[in-house]
Amino acid sequence: MADILTIDSIHVSYGPVEVLHDVSITVSEGTIVALIGPNGAGKTTLLRTISGLNHPSQGSIFFSGERVDQLEPEAVVRRGVAHVPEGRKVFGNLTVLENLRMGGFSQPDKKAVATEIERTYELFPRLKERRKQLGGTLSGGEQQMLAVARALVSRPKLLLLDEPSMGLAPLLVNNVVETLVQINREGVTILLVEQNAHMALSIAQWGYILEEGRIAMEGTSANLLSNQQVKRSYLGI
Repeated sequence: MADILTIDSIHVSYGPVEVLHDVSITVSEGTIVALIGPNGAGKTTLLRTISGLNHPSQGSIFFSGERVDQLEPEAVVRRGVAHVPEGRKVFGNLTVLENLRMGGFSQPDKKAVATEIERTYELFPRLKERRKQLGGTLSGGEQQMLAVARALVSRPKLLLLDEPSMGLAPLLVNNVVETLVQINREGVTILLVEQNAHMALSIAQWGYILEEGRIAMEGTSANLLSNQQVKRSYLGI
């Protein structure tokens, strides 16, 4: 199985403070990879760096064989990477449909964008019902659906998800899980950042643990779920 994403020994700083230290990960095409760790470990910074919002001071990032670590975010999107940020970040003063159209900004073929929007409605029927409603008036769960759907309109090869279950009731978390598995089955590779470590590892094939800006552990999800240190620190067992 080919690697769609290769991150090799990157260092990322905010001003004088280095947040990521010599981080290397790989994501194989067609998989779900979980990235877990405590608050402040650098998980969000890593996703922002992959999507071009931050640039590493050292190291490299290759996506589909092309080096992308110095590209701007729009160029990264055009190559097939979509980022669903923490906190959803939907456009509250735009309708659901207008939010979805924003996801297709990099696609000049508006018919193709309309087709992708219809596909997201199949995945999230609730959004079709709410398509004329302002994004800011949706519930938390509906806003999460909209954030994911908006990312899918760009037809990504790789979906970066930052805390998709945050603030959601358990039943809605189950819906998120089912949706991510379905998206992955349809061919989208997923890199998932989650505080809910058990949920993330239960659907991923591989996992990384990031602590204090460094990769502390990696392995198959099954091995991490059975690891005593992981159980104590992240699974509450």
